[in-house]
This record gives sequence, structure tokens and C-alpha cells, in this order.
Amino acid sequence: MELGFTTAAYVVAAVLTILALGGLSGQESAKRAVWYGIVGMGLAVAATLMGPGSGFWLLSLILIGAGGTIGYFVAMRVQMTEMPQLVAAMHSLVGLAAVFVGFNAQFELASIAAMQTAGDSAGLNALTGFAEKLAHKDAVELNILKVEVFLGVFIGAVTFTGSVVAFGKLSGKLTSAAKKLPGGHVLNALAAGGSLVLLIMYVMEPAGSGAWMVYAMTLLAFFIGYHLIMGIGGADMPVVVSMLNSYSGWAAAAIGFSLGNDLLIVVGALVGSSGAILSYIMCKAMNRSFVSVILGGFGGAVGPQMEVEGEQIAIDADGVSSALEDADSIIIIPGYGMAVAQAQQNVAELTRRLRAKGKNVRFAIHPVAGRLPGHMNVLLAEAKVPYDIVMEMDEINEDFPETDVAIVIGSNDIVNPAAQEDPNSPIAGMPVLECWKAKQVFVSKRGQGTGYSGIENPLFFKENTRMFYGDAKASLDTLLTKIS
Repeated sequence: MELGFTTAAYVVAAVLTILALGGLSGQESAKRAVWYGIVGMGLAVAATLMGPGSGFWLLSLILIGAGGTIGYFVAMRVQMTEMPQLVAAMHSLVGLAAVFVGFNAQFELASIAAMQTAGDSAGLNALTGFAEKLAHKDAVELNILKVEVFLGVFIGAVTFTGSVVAFGKLSGKLTSAAKKLPGGHVLNALAAGGSLVLLIMYVMEPAGSGAWMVYAMTLLAFFIGYHLIMGIGGADMPVVVSMLNSYSGWAAAAIGFSLGNDLLIVVGALVGSSGAILSYIMCKAMNRSFVSVILGGFGGAVGPQMEVEGEQIAIDADGVSSALEDADSIIIIPGYGMAVAQAQQNVAELTRRLRAKGKNVRFAIHPVAGRLPGHMNVLLAEAKVPYDIVMEMDEINEDFPETDVAIVIGSNDIVNPAAQEDPNSPIAGMPVLECWKAKQVFVSKRGQGTGYSGIENPLFFKENTRMFYGDAKASLDTLLTKIS
């Protein structure tokens, strides 16, 4: 009865997870999709607590209550600008959980092997849940289990330290520049090769033996995760977050095989595959090879970058408002600077006032705008910007030559013409929003810095570009007083 209920609940939870992922592909259905995910996860937790092998009720309820309370307060305090590092932190917990589950499986194998060696039939007969399943596996099944445990721990350990480093880079606690130890990729290759040798040795050991090999592999995997992500620069962090999401899914799937948990396998595979697909889409949007991103350092600049000539010309709110009054078509390009300044409400109000005057106002969203996929879409939806005027890069890029005014709010790399003009630029070949083709371009920016990735932007020096300096929210506050 318990097994039948748990299996049925897992099937429903898996369907709800699939519906959640499908719904998140569109802004209109995203809110409903989140509720599908919440209900599915709640059902899965309840089914697990009431299913075969359940126990330790008091401890389970205490941990669930503590985790839920901590999660609630963290979520309430985190700003939208901090969502990328929060996601990275959550991935690290998934990876660490996979490591602990793998260790526990090794402990159970060792305990059962000791009972079998001692001829403790009473102890073996008293086993329940996961331990009981292990006791009835034959030699081939045990070897398969050991491979699953090893892979789950390896992927989980890489995900844990990689996510911690990604959190540090995104939160500014670690440098966003790519940093590697002497030896670079060779060290990663040696650590991966050492882990493979340990896997072969571990499988050849009797069941329950070779725990030190799992621990040694874990240390090597911790190093790979740390060194791999440290070697990736800030411009590639959106891809890294998506990639780590994929890793956490595969770690969960591997542990699902070890535990014989169908839901973990299904959900882990969904998360792993969706994260991998998203990473591929983002790499394509950046004209980067997926391998070059995850290894860090391949495919970078091969020569001196083109020198930028000219000067940045400033403009005040009066000048911007005058241009907007005369314009018929306007495209707004939001970026991470808008998120930092929390200026989305001001942008939405500016949009409402301009549209009320009969002007054609639209938004252009680059696939890697911000530091998390969909970051700008969420901010604009939060500010009640109509979905139908929020356009993806491929939908709107050809419209810039017929646009009177393009407004860039806190963006750098995604509007950088060096991607097309400088073959030695680190972002050479990356598809960008060609806003410089508009008749006038206004860039809202704090100062003359190069931004998170450290790449100079020739857009700021073009003849039709004017720099609207200052905090984005404060600047728009002033601009709104000029536009009734």
C-alpha cells in the first residue's frame, strides 16, 4: 500500500514538474508554472515521508521546518539583483546533498558487508528501506550501484565548489577575472584522470570496501569545481550559472539511480537536460563554444584589441526629454545596471507616459542580458510592462535603422559594436543589439568604467551617442519630471 501510494504520488509530481518547466517558457504562463512546481515538490516530500523506509519523523519535521524558515527569510531579503548568486548558492546545496547521499550509500554498503562477513542473519533480516535493497543485490548490481554512487558524488562535489566560486564572483566577493593556477587545464585533466583511475579501483574492490577512494575522488572533484569556475571570466557567468544548474540535475539523477528513486531520476534528468539546453542557447547567443566556456580560457582574444578613439559626450535630462518628445519610435535596452539601481518601475512609468503620447515604445532583450537568463524579463514583468512590447534580440534587431531613439540602461557587452568590428575583442562574433544604427542613442550609466566584464565599448564614443550619467533610478526620476 505504501509503495503504491508513493509511486503514484511520484508520477503526479513528475508530471507537475514537466508542466512547470513548460510553463516557464512564457511570461504569461510563468506564474502558474511556479505553482505547479511548488505543488509537485510538496507532494514529492509528503510521499517520501510517508513511503517505504520512512522514519525519524520528529527529526524530519524539525529539519523541514528549519529549512523552510531559513529559505523564507532568505528569499524575502534577497533583491532581484542578487538572484543570480542566490541560484548559485542553491546549486551548491544540491551538490553537497548528492555528496552526502553518496557517502551514506557507501556507509550502508560497508555495514552490510560487515554483517555478511560475520554471518549476522538477524541483523540482515532486520534491515528495511534502502539497506534492505542493498542486501539483496548480486555482484553485478552492486558494481552498477558503485558506479552510480561514484558518479553522483563526483558530479555533486564539482557542483558544490563550482557553485560556491560562482556565488563569490557574482556577489563581488571574488574577482570576476579568470584566474588559474600554473598548469591551467593540465591540472584539471590530471584531477579528472585521477578520478577515473579511482573509479576503476573502486569498482574492482569488494562491496563495502574502498571508502578511501571515494573520499580521495571527492577531494579531486572539489578541486576541479573550484579551479574550473575560477578560470572562467565574468562575461561568461550567466552560462556558468545555467551549466551548474545542469550539473546539479545530473547529480540528482545519479543519486536517484543509487537510491532506486524514480522521481529523483526523472526530475534530475529534466533539470540536467533543460540546464544543458539553456547553456547551449546562451553560448550560441554569445557566439561561444560550450566547451570553451566550461573549460575557461579557450577561444579568447588572440591579439591586441582595437583602440577606441573619440570622447564620451554627456547630455542632461533636458536634452533627453527634448529628443524623446520629437521621437516617434523608441527602443529601450535594459541591462544589469537597471537591476542594480532598481529602476524598473521608473522605466515602466517612462514607457507609459511616452505611449500615452502615441509613441511606439518597445524593449529589446538580449539572451544574456543581466547575470541570469530571463533576468530583464522578470524585472519588466514585475514593473507591469506589457508583454507584447518586450521583444527578443532576433525580433527587433533589424528595426534599429528606422528607430529615432535607442535608450541603453546599464548595459555594456550586449550593445558593444566591437563584437562586429574588432576580431581581437574577447566578444568577437557575439551577436549584439545593434542600437548604434538608431538615429540617436542615449546611454544611462554611472560613469565611464568598462563594466563587469572589463571590455571597452566603442558605442559610448560614437557621434550619435550621448551619455546620460548618473544612477539610473535618479536619472530617470529627473527625466520623468520633464515628461508629463
